[in-house]
Amino acid sequence: MDLGEAGDSPWGDVPSQSISKPAASSTDNGSSKAQEAETSQQSGASLKSPTIARGPRTPVRRLVAQPTKLEAVDDPLGPLGPLGNNAGPGADSQADEPPVPPQKEQMVIRTTMPQPPQQKRAGPGDPHRIDDEEYDRPSGPRAPPPVQAAKPSPVRASAQPSVSVEQAAKPSFHIAVGDPHKVGDLTSSHIVYSVRTRTTSKGYKQSEFEVKRRYRDFLWLYNTMHGNNPGVIVPPPPEKQALNRFETNFVESRRAALEKMCNKIAAHPTLQRDPDLKLFLESESFSVDVKHKERREPIPGESKGMWGSLGINVGGGSKFVEQDDWFHDRRVYLDALENQLKALMKSMDTMVGQRKAMSEAAGDFSASLHALSTVELSPTLSGPLDALSDLQLTIRDVYDRQAQQDVLTFGITIDEYIRLIGSVKQSFGQRQKAFYAWHNAESDMQKRKAGQDKLLRQGRSQQDRLNAVGAEVADAERKVHQARLLFEDMGRLMRAEIDRFEREKVEDFKSSVETFLESAVEAQKELIEKWETFLMQLDAEDDETVFYRPPVIETADKSTGRGNTAVDRARATIDEDSD
Repeated sequence: MDLGEAGDSPWGDVPSQSISKPAASSTDNGSSKAQEAETSQQSGASLKSPTIARGPRTPVRRLVAQPTKLEAVDDPLGPLGPLGNNAGPGADSQADEPPVPPQKEQMVIRTTMPQPPQQKRAGPGDPHRIDDEEYDRPSGPRAPPPVQAAKPSPVRASAQPSVSVEQAAKPSFHIAVGDPHKVGDLTSSHIVYSVRTRTTSKGYKQSEFEVKRRYRDFLWLYNTMHGNNPGVIVPPPPEKQALNRFETNFVESRRAALEKMCNKIAAHPTLQRDPDLKLFLESESFSVDVKHKERREPIPGESKGMWGSLGINVGGGSKFVEQDDWFHDRRVYLDALENQLKALMKSMDTMVGQRKAMSEAAGDFSASLHALSTVELSPTLSGPLDALSDLQLTIRDVYDRQAQQDVLTFGITIDEYIRLIGSVKQSFGQRQKAFYAWHNAESDMQKRKAGQDKLLRQGRSQQDRLNAVGAEVADAERKVHQARLLFEDMGRLMRAEIDRFEREKVEDFKSSVETFLESAVEAQKELIEKWETFLMQLDAEDDETVFYRPPVIETADKSTGRGNTAVDRARATIDEDSD
């Protein structure tokens, strides 16, 4: 199909008139036909078509006929390409050659394989536009696209899991310490607690079990865990108390502190795997099992334990000077925190004492009002006085309950962290002993090396002695290496433990303060409600059934034989006194 003729055009339009015919030159009829073919090809370029050739068209180029406005194309080479005025020196030789027959258009093979991403042009795409770059690509099989890593689904990525995989795989423990009761005679009396455990750990025989423990058993657990895990901050039990140890409030506060201690130990990722915890929670014959265990494995003391098993002597040495600024700052911080918590605990005890004093004062006031209401002659006054007496009894109960709640919520947290700081300081002491063990091992190694060098300088043929000394030096080097590794590992462990201590401290104090404030608000609301009810009763004083009235007791007078009321007897008593 030749687009140069108007009749053959599929759109029925006339080719652009801006394409002028070339000037006459010394060419034959064949060359003029070639020029006409080239002219038609140049005209077709304005229609965004690469070539005009007979043959099958590709599916991409089959477009729906649309009215198109033809525009002139400014070609710098002219309509005849290199045959115009700007032709090079080889233009005459090329003009004498026969025209090159048109090449068949390459079929573009499309596959379903994903194409590599291309840079998109800005703006909306034209549905009728034909991309010429597709025809400029080399023919042949296309290279496979690069394999890209699979990306997570946006829906799944947005929904983050509530807990990590490690936390989900970690066993859970719920320990309840309750039912405190006194056992034993006068000389061996003590409190026994019921320790009930629910766990998902597979290391226990059952998922729920209960045992009986006393205070010294909890103390044994703390000392054993502290010796088995140097550098770990073990939650300590409450302090001993010789006086008033069977008082109800003290027993309840100790029970709550022991329960917190057990749950924190069981929640620790390192301590929950200790076999001594399993023995404490599960053993039915705890005392016998502990004695057998101590015979086989004595409890590691301060100078034994991990360093004693390595044959390293732990001495006090000179005063320890901290070389790490991080540990020095934490030590200063812990000292200041301990002093502040002790001051807060002292203020807390003062406030609790004032609440108890107010409770006792309210009770005394209630008794005085009740006594006054019983002797009051006017019923309109005795009723409100007796109602006010009952209100003071309610106020006494509220103050007493609030004082106990303050101790069990905020006070027990303050006391717990004062004891925890002591446990942290014990971990610092273990690190200090590890430092001494390291340097003692180094000094022992230096002594053995000096003896080896002395033997080598003597030049005697004591090969056996040299071999023995060399073995001692090698053993001393191994001990130095192990002691240094223990010291460094303990430092890393203590950094993680102190960070854990800080996070738990913030959470525990936040929860305790919230509970403390909520209990205070509830107590004030209860008091306000009681006072408002009392005021409403005063406003309705005309109703005789509102207030309590002292009963009228009929008594028989032996002398007169007639019944007298309590009021009459009171009046008679007053008259006798006046006489």
